[in-house]
Amino acid sequence: MARTCLTIILAAGEGTRMRSQMPKVLHPIAGLPMVCHVIRTAALAGGDAFAVVTGNRSQEVQAAVEAVSDKVSFYEQRERLGTAHAVLAAREALERGYDDVLVLFGDTPLTRPETLKRMRRGLELGAEVAVLGFHADDPTGYGRLIEKDGELMAIREHREASDEELRINFCNGGIMA
Repeated sequence: MARTCLTIILAAGEGTRMRSQMPKVLHPIAGLPMVCHVIRTAALAGGDAFAVVTGNRSQEVQAAVEAVSDKVSFYEQRERLGTAHAVLAAREALERGYDDVLVLFGDTPLTRPETLKRMRRGLELGAEVAVLGFHADDPTGYGRLIEKDGELMAIREHREASDEELRINFCNGGIMA
């Protein structure tokens, strides 16, 4: 029997650094808002249901997403208190009991379905969590993945990292399963 998968897409970012009036996830790439590419990728990776966590201007995000999928529920994150808080905004969807949960950012449209499938495969093989990481030539600003003997011990945000941890170039890609 196939494993069920809920994909939570975090789309509450305001895009401040982009200096745009438009919500960041609605910026078009190849004719579609970024968040729509993320949903399509997750669907190709076997996503059964999608929970989109929005912030301000949620009606605009909802309208764009509904144009590409009817398997989406929406949840509003009224206060921005971090990634875990954003995921908890979709608690109702989580409580429906899926085998796998993917957490993606709505502004990462270039992730490949194969990447998400590999992360889910790790869960199928018994991993409790899978976190996408990458090696950066310049890791400044990125959260670090702290490992010991090949096992993830912690994710440390740049501003909270010790001098020793700042020398690590294995960074958090922000996608979790």
